[in-house]
Amino acid sequence: MDAPSQTEFETMPMVPVALPMPSPQSPVRPVPVRFPDHLDLPETDGSIVVNFNEAPQARILTEAIEPVLRQIHPDGQFAIGEDSGIYFKPTDPPLAGCRAPDWFYVPDVPPMAPGGEYRRSYVMWQEIQAPRLIVEFVSGSGAEERDRTSGTGKFWIYERAIRAGFYAIIDSSRDILEVYELRGGQYVAVPPSDQGLFPIPPMNVSLGKWVGQVGNVSGVWVRFYDRDGHLLPTDGDRANREFMRAEAAQAELARLRAKLLQAGIDPDAK
Repeated sequence: MDAPSQTEFETMPMVPVALPMPSPQSPVRPVPVRFPDHLDLPETDGSIVVNFNEAPQARILTEAIEPVLRQIHPDGQFAIGEDSGIYFKPTDPPLAGCRAPDWFYVPDVPPMAPGGEYRRSYVMWQEIQAPRLIVEFVSGSGAEERDRTSGTGKFWIYERAIRAGFYAIIDSSRDILEVYELRGGQYVAVPPSDQGLFPIPPMNVSLGKWVGQVGNVSGVWVRFYDRDGHLLPTDGDRANREFMRAEAAQAELARLRAKLLQAGIDPDAK
């Protein structure tokens, strides 16, 4: 069958075609944007711990503050991070929107990530809650920890993007401790007390320097103190205290036994 000529095509009657229309009961909905979570985002940038004192310094902070936080949060809703990433905005590449403080505490969040997994990082657009305290341990000159460069500086990001309530900078090699409090959107230096302690009222504690031995390393460390200025014990402190108490009890029993023997009384006689 021959195709119609141009003249025949132009004179053919137009037949209307009914096109399907979307039902008003079934509106077209945009596909929701899915933001990445802690399982999607890198959990490390491949860097290594800068010096050996970071791990024991973080450990003594955690061991001392955990009993206090259990009292503040009897429901167990708090999280502590050590050298862990905080993602404060989605970026490409992802690590551009992340910083990894040496130590931080977030109140009123589950200890596990949403879904019950162990946290690989803390993703603020998932959980909203800002850290109450961030602590950085200086390894170099301290310029990185005090960098206020807009958009990229660590100090600026903790202040303006993450908005942590308190930011502490520990510079043990120079015997310096600085604590800042977020007030009106900006960090203000917290003055030390007469004891040289920096109060953090929402946690019912202060931060202060302490000279002593942690593990087998002696030096200047930063410790938590209670509201009366007493040093909060670590697990090692509590173990030593129990050991000394047991030693004292044994010594007292030996003294009483010797006294009985001197009086001619055999304490082992039946």
